[in-house]
Amino acid sequence: MLIYLRVLKESFFFAINALKNNKLRTMLSLLGVTIGIFSIIAVLAAVDSLEKEIKGSLSALDNRTMILTRFSFGSNEVPQWKREQFPDVSYEEYEYLSRSVPEVSAMSYVLNVPPENIKYSDKTASDVGIAAVSAEYYDIEALQIEEGRFFNMAESVSGTPVVVLGHDVYENLFGSRNALGEQVRLYGRKFSVIGVLEKKGASLFGGSHDTNVFVPVNVVRRIYGGSNRGTFPQIVIKPEPDADTNELIAYISQQLRNFRGLRRDDINNFFVNQLEGFTDLIDNMTGQLNFFGLIISGFSLLVGGFGIANIMFVSVKERTNLIGIQKSLGAKNKFILFQFLFEAVILAVIGGLIGLFLVWLASLIVSQFTGSFEFILSTWNMFIGTAVSAVIGLISGIVPAISASKLDPVEAIRTGM
Repeated sequence: MLIYLRVLKESFFFAINALKNNKLRTMLSLLGVTIGIFSIIAVLAAVDSLEKEIKGSLSALDNRTMILTRFSFGSNEVPQWKREQFPDVSYEEYEYLSRSVPEVSAMSYVLNVPPENIKYSDKTASDVGIAAVSAEYYDIEALQIEEGRFFNMAESVSGTPVVVLGHDVYENLFGSRNALGEQVRLYGRKFSVIGVLEKKGASLFGGSHDTNVFVPVNVVRRIYGGSNRGTFPQIVIKPEPDADTNELIAYISQQLRNFRGLRRDDINNFFVNQLEGFTDLIDNMTGQLNFFGLIISGFSLLVGGFGIANIMFVSVKERTNLIGIQKSLGAKNKFILFQFLFEAVILAVIGGLIGLFLVWLASLIVSQFTGSFEFILSTWNMFIGTAVSAVIGLISGIVPAISASKLDPVEAIRTGM
């Protein structure tokens, strides 16, 4: 064991000397490994960060939650031209399903509308996300109220101009003042502040609830019109804990078919999407992104591998005389083999560590400029980067190491003289 530690120590110093004595040649050869590791880990980290951001936005919702809409979250056999003709789910359909579907804990009608500016006195909160929902959404996502309350069913149905502020919006407009009962301007009209949400993370509506406000859906319906396809209406359904989701989806589908008057041979002109299926779709997409990223990065690693092999062949040629002397003094082939093999691995790992450092640097810069989006460089990804570097060094150094170990000591000394 001690002899291998000594070989590792000597190989480390030989690798460092190679870097010192042939800086330009070595750095150019390591550039391929550095770029390859940077590409692989950057792709893995970016995909992991994106997956965490998307799944984090759904974390407050039950994984069995269903979203009824004209869009499909996954692949389907319906042609795109036909899907584009599907009608949006209507408020009347939401009311009908609310009355007729059993085993549902909560059901909410939701509109997706563009961000707006909100004003209070001389202060303005810009690009605020508008969550236009019916009152039941409070139970679906289990929203946490810091002050005041959420709007009730009567306010939701009548379209009372009330608003619940996200924490960041509240601080931008009111600072530390009490906002309850105050009037803010939204859509050119006055809304009474009835609640402020606790500061929290990501949400279904993108970004964070901290930068959103909640308003009764019927207020927004009056502004945009009841049949505006640009609002992408959806019905969000939270099943009872013991409900059979497959049976519930079948029942909802049948009820909506009946309401729309579809014939037996007509296909469903709507989709009942489950968040569980959405997370599966996300996993599939991130898997494909990782796959293509690894293929592209593999070319850089291939170039880097040839670069390491080139360094090692040159190193063997330069140290032929030393190899002969070592062998004449009793060094075994295995000792020479491991000496050059360790050196190749160490050089590749150095290139990989440089790549990891560049990814870490890039993650800091990206996180600074993207605000709430956090670019994550995980310990697992760093381990992958280091392990891949070591494997590249091992593969690249095996042939030069074998050629060095098989040198005849007499011929090696004579050649080096």
